[in-house]
Amino acid sequence: MVGVRGVTGGVATGAGRQVRSSGSGFRLGGTGGSTGAAAAQSASAPQGIGLLALQETAPAAERDARARKRGEELIEELSALQLALLSGRADPARLRRLATLSVGEAAADPGLAAAVAGLQLRARVELARLGLSPD
Repeated sequence: MVGVRGVTGGVATGAGRQVRSSGSGFRLGGTGGSTGAAAAQSASAPQGIGLLALQETAPAAERDARARKRGEELIEELSALQLALLSGRADPARLRRLATLSVGEAAADPGLAAAVAGLQLRARVELARLGLSPD
């Protein structure tokens, strides 16, 4: 088993020995030489990893914010539907909005994703009870 300790540090192998890389990429021990294309690819990998980490962070936060907002709107629409059903009439515009909110992108945070998925399921159940389907 080979473990990587850092982008510019050495590579630790399962036998406890450490392989140092030279230059600006990294190589696993025992690979000898590398072709020009492979060397160029490994040399650009460390910078790409940092950019990917930054790109992954922003969309996850944005997805969570959108999912949180959709969850709050689902709660509001489900509460309004409950009141409408108790009064004996459901507003078709609210039902369409509930159908729209019952589908959407999942949150990056697992707990938030589970909560919103539960709300979406509840909305779909209510729509199915009324003979409607989500968009």
